[in-house]
Amino acid sequence: MNWGLIGASTIASEHMIGAIRSNSGHDVVSVLSSSPTRGKEYAAKHGIAASTTSLSDILNGSDVDAVYISTTNEKHLPQAMAAIAAGKHVLCEKPLAMTVADAATMVRAAQGSDVVLATNHHLRNAGSHLAIRNLITTGRLGEVLSIRIFHAVMLPEHLRGWRIDNPLAGGGVIPDIVVHDADTVRFYLGEDPADIVAQELSGAMGVDVEDSVMSVWTTPSGITVQTHESFTHPFAGSGIEVHGSKGSVIARNVMTQQPVGDILLRTASGEESIEYSPHNLYERSVSKFATAVAGDGQPAATGVDGLKSLAVAEAVKKAAVTGQRTTVDYGGY
Repeated sequence: MNWGLIGASTIASEHMIGAIRSNSGHDVVSVLSSSPTRGKEYAAKHGIAASTTSLSDILNGSDVDAVYISTTNEKHLPQAMAAIAAGKHVLCEKPLAMTVADAATMVRAAQGSDVVLATNHHLRNAGSHLAIRNLITTGRLGEVLSIRIFHAVMLPEHLRGWRIDNPLAGGGVIPDIVVHDADTVRFYLGEDPADIVAQELSGAMGVDVEDSVMSVWTTPSGITVQTHESFTHPFAGSGIEVHGSKGSVIARNVMTQQPVGDILLRTASGEESIEYSPHNLYERSVSKFATAVAGDGQPAATGVDGLKSLAVAEAVKKAAVTGQRTTVDYGGY
């Protein structure tokens, strides 16, 4: 496929252009930027044939089969809807949209068209998380009792900008990181969190948006999930623990874009280091997307997956603001 980039973004530059081109027969042929100067410089730097400030230029071009959307969050809905209407397959960054209702609009539009809509949730593509999910689904942990997620980081300076001061663009740690953790939990368990309590903080970095949040979720089967997300913790590290009736998984430094981190399985027999594939997360995401476009299976994370991770994030935000236990509203999905 030939791809158009909607957004001359850092994540496209650092991860997605290479991931697309690593898949045989795939190339990036056009990029959209709101700045003509930035667009031309970005295209030249990455060997992209064309740059434009017009969405219609990309969508009306017969040479573009799919688009990757990585603009600020408030632009996802109109850009994805235009792409779907133009018959382009869509791989969209998380969160899929600003609201669950908007995400549902995108999902319905794709379902009514002959196009694939996917969410670029990278963690479920990591060898580490695939290995942890396998331990759960094969029964090595027994009945899952609880999960704890540590995802408090120091947001790199070059990624701050709108993420720390612009609620209208979808800034804040909840839409930026909680959605990742929600998708990971859903990927592990195959069920959706039901009820949430939460508290948030702002001011250490965030202006008019939250920069730290802690929350507790319950699932329909009774599993408890505890999460901590932040933009302000330089030395906390990241990790996830899954505790079951027959064993526990303790994974460190795996909530990342890189194929790194350590996984320890602890059971009555002792402790065991779990090996996993060190493949590139984004290359797998693109490969699964391309396979789905070819009519074989689904992308790694579908549009509905993106909607549901966003629904959990919305509930975390509501619970934090109101101080009330909040039921997750999945918009009928």
